[in-house]
This record gives sequence, structure tokens and C-alpha cells, in this order.
Amino acid sequence: MAFTVALVILLGLFLLNVPIAFALIISSVVYVLFNDGYSSEIIVQRMIGGLESVPLLAIIFFITAGILMNYTGITSRMLRFAQMITKRLPGSLAQVNVVLSTLMGGLSGSNIADAAMQSKILVPEMEKRGYSRAFSTALTAGTSLITPIIPPGIALILYGFIGNVSIGSMFLAGIIPGAILCISFMVYVHFYAKKHKLETEKQEKTTLKDFLLTSKDAFLALLLPVIIIGGIRFGVFSATEAGAIAVFYALFLGLIVYREMKLSQLISALIETVHTAASILIIIAAGSAFAWVLTLEQVPQRMTMFMTAYVSSPTTFLLVVLVFLLIIGMFIEGNVTIIILTPLFMPMLLQYGIDPVHFGIFFIVCISIGTLTPPLGTVMYTTCSITNTKVEKFVVASLPFLVLLVVVALLIAFIPSLSMWMPNTF
Repeated sequence: MAFTVALVILLGLFLLNVPIAFALIISSVVYVLFNDGYSSEIIVQRMIGGLESVPLLAIIFFITAGILMNYTGITSRMLRFAQMITKRLPGSLAQVNVVLSTLMGGLSGSNIADAAMQSKILVPEMEKRGYSRAFSTALTAGTSLITPIIPPGIALILYGFIGNVSIGSMFLAGIIPGAILCISFMVYVHFYAKKHKLETEKQEKTTLKDFLLTSKDAFLALLLPVIIIGGIRFGVFSATEAGAIAVFYALFLGLIVYREMKLSQLISALIETVHTAASILIIIAAGSAFAWVLTLEQVPQRMTMFMTAYVSSPTTFLLVVLVFLLIIGMFIEGNVTIIILTPLFMPMLLQYGIDPVHFGIFFIVCISIGTLTPPLGTVMYTTCSITNTKVEKFVVASLPFLVLLVVVALLIAFIPSLSMWMPNTF
């Protein structure tokens, strides 16, 4: 009875558009109030306990590092590098959009931050070169979904922490699927540009001197993901320590090497970090309290029994999960979905013999797709608000990208080696 009331209240709060963290907290408190065996203080204890974890510091550190990138001159250098390597491709500026998302994914770790940055920098320039605003916005939003699975994606860390899965393995597992997404978007942009005759004229070859100068500027930034992944896999430092190293590395580049960061910018970056980190941590705290409620009611075990009774094969299970996550992603923010659903899926993976690392990449891609769809797509609203694009036009323009993302999600699901080859090899 108490659990039913809590779920009804949670659904009602969702429909009233109450912030997800507060909706989870309120429904958890209601559960305790209707259950005489517990005092309301236990919710506070569970929330605090959910945050008392060293691996969670990795999220804070990588958020800080990603925000510092925009203040240190790293982003502008990555943009010039992306422009150089896509210069002679049809639709070169749209190709820059794709490549920059992939490169920045290895630095920022946040798809919303990536989408917001590129909406400000690239969409106005794409419009000047003949691309429609809706297409430019949809492409920027779609390519930002590469970020969550490129190390050090915040979603990879969060899934590893909640599901007790190796974060280093998650980092390695995301590299090939991320590259596949990048190539898929680039192929689509190639044919789109050819069809609409956008930037199809021949460009001059890049000289060796220009290539070396641009590569030199970007090299130190591109070195960061290599340091992070290599250090974790060879046991030099943990994922949390890697986050701290990423922060110091960004400061080193901004203050000493590039010398583009001022004290006022450092303060602004730290304030932005506090705001971003606080919004994520309160969701994690609320999710921890609600996860405790789910555990008490044995929801994971019941769901596992239900699934194994009606779904016999791993293939069918993954298809069911894909459809389920695409629907869930329309209504619930991605990090919240990871916090709530990861404990529910873990027992099922054991039953179907699915590797948690493989499933994690598939899981993150599926819930990321929901950020592009109404009614609550976070990346959709972020990009549309920055570029002043109507949501209806965005939805139409994003359909090809949604199809492409679903196809890649299916490839990841049914070809496990795409995500497991690197963790198994290295």
C-alpha cells in the first residue's frame, strides 16, 4: 500500500513538472510516513549515504575539467583542428560539428555542455553557409550524444558507480561505439550536403606547415583522454584520481601553456562547476533514497522474475529494453534514469548472461536518444532555446538522426565485440 501511494505521488509530481530530485525525495518520504517501521530521518541518512563515496568525486572533477576547457582556449584550438581535417569534405562545417563533438566528448564529458557550446559557436556560421537553422540545431543536438559514451563521459562514471562496474572498462568500451556514431553522422552529412549542394566546391589542400601548426596546438588537449584511459588501465591512478589530474591538466594548459585564462574566468568557471555539480548530486542523493525504497519492496527481484518468465532469450530482452528506454527517455532525464534503473537491470543481466559493461554502453546510448525527443528532451530544449528554433521544426529535422541512433544502438546490442573488444584486449 505504502509503495503504491509513493508511486502514484511520484507520477503525479512528474506530470506537474516538479524537479525530478524533489519528486523522488517527496515520494520516498511519503513511503516512510505510510510505513510505521521507519522514521523520516532514515531518508536523510540514505541521501547522505548515497553521496559518501570516493568514486563520485570523479564526476565532480570531470565536470570541473570540462567547464575549464571553455575558459582555457582548448575549445578554440579543437575547433581549428576539426576544421583542418574536414576542410575538403562536402558539408565541411557540418562535418566540423560532428568531429568537434567527438573530440570534445573526450574532454568535457557532458553532452549538454557540448550541445550548448556548439549551438553558440557553429549554428550561426552554418546558417550563413546555407544550412537551415532546424537542420543545424538538430545536427548539433544529435552529435552531442556521442559525448556520453566517449571517455570520460559522466554517464559512464555514474553507471559504473551505481552498478559496481569497472569505470576503466566502461571508458574503453565506449571508444569504438563512439567512433561508429561519429562516422555514421559524417556519412549522413556527406550525402545531405551533396543532395542540397552545400559546401561541395573543391578546397585548397592543407599545407604541411598549417597541418603541423594546427596539430601542435591541439595535441596537448588531445593527449588528455590518452593520459586518463592509459593511467586507469595500467593502474597508475584510479578514475577519481584521473578526474583530479584532468582538472590540473586543464589549469596547466590554460594558465601556463596557452596563458588565455584570467583569474576572473577561473572564478566564473568554479561557480559554474558548483551549480552544475549541485544539480547532479542532489539527483544522486534523491535517487539513493528512492533506490532504498525499491530495494525494501524487492522490486528488482520481482522485475527479474517477471522478465525471465515472459522473455526467454537475451535478444528479445535487449529489444524490450530498447523500446522501454526510448519511451522512458522521453520523460525522465538521463542521469536520473541511470540512478533509478541500473539497480533494477543488474540482476536481470546475470539471468540472461549479458556482460554489464556491454549492456552499459547500450543502456547509455538508448537513454541518450530520449534527450532529443519531446516532451522533456533536455538537449532538444537546450539547443532550441539557444538557437531560437521552434520545437516542431527541430523534431522534423531530427528524425534522420533518431533513426541513425537507433540503428547504432541495435548494432551495439547485437554485436557485443563493438563494445567489448577494447576492454578484453587492453
